[in-house]
Amino acid sequence: MTVFVAVQTDDFCQASEYDELRRNAGCGAIVTFCGLVRDLQSTTLSGMTLEHYPGMTEKALKDIAYIAKSRWKLGAVHIIHRVGTLKPNEQIVLVGVASAHRAEAFSACEFIMDYLKNRAPFWKKEHTAQGAYWVEAKVSDQQALARWE
Repeated sequence: MTVFVAVQTDDFCQASEYDELRRNAGCGAIVTFCGLVRDLQSTTLSGMTLEHYPGMTEKALKDIAYIAKSRWKLGAVHIIHRVGTLKPNEQIVLVGVASAHRAEAFSACEFIMDYLKNRAPFWKKEHTAQGAYWVEAKVSDQQALARWE
């Protein structure tokens, strides 16, 4: 299985990542997820700052990819997560999975996102007209993770 992990400030190209995933022989399914900075209706979000622990973050993302590999037969996993200051509607994260079958690809992609949201060392600060605040862990994210454990 091929694993590609990047933590970067620069934006990424979904089409290029998809093309890379297509290069895996024997893969009949590719599933991708792209997360965006969303402007919540209850606040006026002007941006978000994402921080991470270099080295530890990349290792955590690779570990998550290999846990997924242990559960499903995967040809490739790509995980790209941006850090730094982002504006509403900018891309934050891309998870791409190539597998022989769609069910494995869908499950693995969802699993990776659930683990990433809960286990990867990222910290998010939202900037609004009312001020800036650190985003706390959500119960819904923890519940999503619990179904895999």
